[in-house]
Amino acid sequence: MSGDTLGVPAGGNSDRASVVGLSVKTKLLMAGLAVALPILLSSCGSSEAPPTQAAATTPGVLVEDAWVRATIGAKDTTMTAAFMSLTNPGKSDISLTSATSPVAGMVQLHEMSMKDGKMVMQEKTGGIKVPAESHAHLAPSGDHVMLMGLKQPLKPGDEVPVTLRFSDGSSHDLTVPVKAFTEEEEHYHPSTTPSPTP
Repeated sequence: MSGDTLGVPAGGNSDRASVVGLSVKTKLLMAGLAVALPILLSSCGSSEAPPTQAAATTPGVLVEDAWVRATIGAKDTTMTAAFMSLTNPGKSDISLTSATSPVAGMVQLHEMSMKDGKMVMQEKTGGIKVPAESHAHLAPSGDHVMLMGLKQPLKPGDEVPVTLRFSDGSSHDLTVPVKAFTEEEEHYHPSTTPSPTP
């Protein structure tokens, strides 16, 4: 009867309790979302950051096994060559376009090619191409970095600073060890007069 006096139908207390319980649950859910939403959003944001960072830090050409030929004992001590292995892990071709060194008056990119039945050394037009996902090897009797007008003799054990510049805008500052020359000298110092025949 007291329920009739209050105007609440029989069983109304359980309905009211469930409404109050729902209200508390809703408040807890909202509070939980208020705490969890920024965390969820920040984790979503952080998952997008690494690919951007990875794209920005994708390496250009990698330089390995660089060395410079010693001039001690050479016929012409005013020039020498640098050799190395270049690896391009990227999806586009990159070219070595130039090089400099404080020990040389001039540095050029050279190639060896056949001309009139003879192997001759000449400047490589357009630089040295390093194909995408591949290698270019600068080696004796092939492409190389030519250091001319040397300011000092170079002996095995010396170190030579060399800066390489690439077509993608990147550059590498190297400290290159000097090693003994073991190949035929005329490959790098072609004589203007015929060599005497023994």
